[in-house]
Amino acid sequence: MTPAPLTLSLPATHPVFAGHFPAHPVLPGALLLDLLVHALADAAAGDWQVLSAKFLQPVGPGERLQASFSAGAHGLGFELRSAGRVVASGRLARGATA
Repeated sequence: MTPAPLTLSLPATHPVFAGHFPAHPVLPGALLLDLLVHALADAAAGDWQVLSAKFLQPVGPGERLQASFSAGAHGLGFELRSAGRVVASGRLARGATA
């Protein structure tokens, strides 16, 4: 079963933006994946782990992300979009997180 699309966001005032490139704040990839995994766990009950990820565009403060999913033989594919652009993609699997 493929999970429904999700909307993710982190407030522009989140402290991570102050310390991660202060002149040009960017959401760290690790936090982006953490947001995705936790939102998916809440929506599709269970633990999820990241099998692979590609970061394609930076995500700035206050951006709203749309996560879409596709079932596959090698896990659950994901794509994160913001304002019509793909910012990250990869694969997830059910299982204990490390």
